[in-house]
Amino acid sequence: MTGSEGARTPIGSAFCARPARSVARALLGRWLITAFDGVETIGRIVETEAYLGAADDASHAAARIGRTQRNASMFAPGGIAYVYRSYGVHWCLNVVTGQEGHAAAVLIRAVEPVTGEEAMRLRRRKGRTLPTAALGRGPGNLTAALGITGAQDGHPLDRTPLVLARGMPIDPRAIAVGPRIGITRAVDLPLRFWVRGHPCVSRNRT
Repeated sequence: MTGSEGARTPIGSAFCARPARSVARALLGRWLITAFDGVETIGRIVETEAYLGAADDASHAAARIGRTQRNASMFAPGGIAYVYRSYGVHWCLNVVTGQEGHAAAVLIRAVEPVTGEEAMRLRRRKGRTLPTAALGRGPGNLTAALGITGAQDGHPLDRTPLVLARGMPIDPRAIAVGPRIGITRAVDLPLRFWVRGHPCVSRNRT
């Protein structure tokens, strides 16, 4: 079931124009709605990581890197998708935050399947044998399940075929906070947010 129609309402750019840390927490429970080749899929966001821009040494837009062709979408105003390929294999989706030129973003690390599970299974390699909770667990897996690729880099997230929607916000008491995963710089910053105990969260489920 997809819940009320209100949950499908696109989130305006003002939601994303705030600091990445605030947006990363507020994104939990929101929906990602995709519509590719006539197939709709919906994933409910259950895990995020904030990347703070030039001052964050783990960011793709850290001061030591600056603006490049790869990270150009990060410098757009909040509410734009930044999609990059990780290790030449997996696409990863980020929600750009803050003001134009700031280059902060939130990595979406995991989603809970809401609609279109069969399509998600078909898109995921070996998806037929995966438990439902694993379909959108991990940033590369969720983009595969939802059909997101580099073609959506720079896409405004308030319009099809990739929409960030109101969804069903999480009770703040159910949100856990800790260090980010899979990075080698700024490893101790508490910039990862997840729904405590949720089976779709990618790692360290508590």
